[in-house]
Amino acid sequence: MSPFSDPSRYEEVLVSPLYLAGSNGAGDAGFAPVAHWPHHYLDDGPCQLLVTSPDQRIRIGWFGDDFELWKITASEEAVALPRWTATFNHVTPPELVGAFTAALAEDYAASDPYETNGRFLADPSVYWTDSLQLLLDDGWRREPAMHGTVTVRAPDGQAGALIRTSHPRWGDETVTLWAGPRGWGTRAEAVFTSRTPSHLIAATAAAMASSAPVIRERHMIHREVEHLVTLTPVAPAAAPQGSRAPTPLDVRRTAVTEAVRRAARAPRTAADLRVMAAQSRTTSSARMRSSTLAPAAAARPPVASPPRRHSR
Repeated sequence: MSPFSDPSRYEEVLVSPLYLAGSNGAGDAGFAPVAHWPHHYLDDGPCQLLVTSPDQRIRIGWFGDDFELWKITASEEAVALPRWTATFNHVTPPELVGAFTAALAEDYAASDPYETNGRFLADPSVYWTDSLQLLLDDGWRREPAMHGTVTVRAPDGQAGALIRTSHPRWGDETVTLWAGPRGWGTRAEAVFTSRTPSHLIAATAAAMASSAPVIRERHMIHREVEHLVTLTPVAPAAAPQGSRAPTPLDVRRTAVTEAVRRAARAPRTAADLRVMAAQSRTTSSARMRSSTLAPAAAARPPVASPPRRHSR
């Protein structure tokens, strides 16, 4: 079945919980808090867009065709090794990335570019609960510790956090936030290395605990996730008096509807095609003549009679 046969696939819906909404195919929400930072568009290599703090100590990479869609690092100096790294995969809702980058941008704005004591470079808390307390307050439950790890799980069982507590080495991945069934196209993952400041992880966790729905188009929800989320059609706004400019969704719906109609009445024989082509040429020629001649005639001043010559 052609995707154009069901225009409702492109209907906008409110999705909750947020952590199961998946990606919307764009990074706008993740980049919004740092929209004023320098943007570097890269033609070569897997990283397609790099947004950096003005002093380049913070780097936010967008890998549009990769599994790890976002890679965010912070360093004490522009040319130093990253102090910590946070990665978000291609299923992670960009709103979660936006919560992380918003906290990061706030830290940077309050820091001194000539010092290395910015809060985004702070040591993480020795208490893992400082990163996830908001989830625990929201009813997420802690499961029994196993093999030096702590697991926290959402009430619906469809999201959680995994924390390594057994003295991780520098650069080890220590906190993983996840949501959705296991699978390449269904599980969102955000991974933070050992020196990631606790308050930045907490900002991401707070977004996961949020009850506010997010907007997606219906086709963006994976089939294996549909039964796990609540989808509410976005109510169309009341039409104001007079005309309004069409929204991108209006344009897309119109294009899909017209494509379906064209497919339904498509000619089936070569003779039909020749007739349509002839009609199209005739109509186009007539329109061109009318649009070319009419303005030219209107623009030409009336021809005056030449003055009468007098003989000598």
